[in-house]
Amino acid sequence: MKGRERPDSAKLIVGLGNPGPKYAETRHNVGFRVTEGLAGRFGISIRSRLCSSIWGQGRIEGHAVRLALPQTFMNSSGKAVQCLLARWGVQPSRLLVVCDDISLPVGAIRLRAEGSDGGHLGLASVLQEVGTQQVARLRVGIRTEEARAFQGDLTEFVLGASGVSERKALEGAVAVAVEACEVWFTAGVHAAMNRFNRRIRER
Repeated sequence: MKGRERPDSAKLIVGLGNPGPKYAETRHNVGFRVTEGLAGRFGISIRSRLCSSIWGQGRIEGHAVRLALPQTFMNSSGKAVQCLLARWGVQPSRLLVVCDDISLPVGAIRLRAEGSDGGHLGLASVLQEVGTQQVARLRVGIRTEEARAFQGDLTEFVLGASGVSERKALEGAVAVAVEACEVWFTAGVHAAMNRFNRRIRER
């Protein structure tokens, strides 16, 4: 079909977050920041619009990659992701979802090849719409001591901006997560897991 690449010709990396300047600096938008960091590293412009997302395409070590940021708001991210997969003929095995994780300490990252949503509503939406839990995901930790004060309802915490004390750790995690995305793309999820999940245990 004209204007459409053959199925599986490019891998897709999707960062989860909420659109608009109001949410740009919030903890919940770490997925956006990692994906934007990867775009900057490889000179990819994320400006095109499709499937309620902004996206861009470029190359990593000579191979095509697409980067996308759903604009549906976090809890409906799956509708945008499934639309992109269907439009481009990308299989879930060639998708990486990047998101925040309140269960991980700020500064830590964790890759998994598959599994449950872990209580993350954006990831839950993706898994539901895609129809499988066999989707690679890269989580970036945002939990701080401050999070304890919010007890059961952490909405206000995740939608808050990172404090000065945590900003350096979060920026470092974003930089490492960008590197992890590159390794996932070039060497696969298990190679990336072996390399980057070990860093958590060594902390």
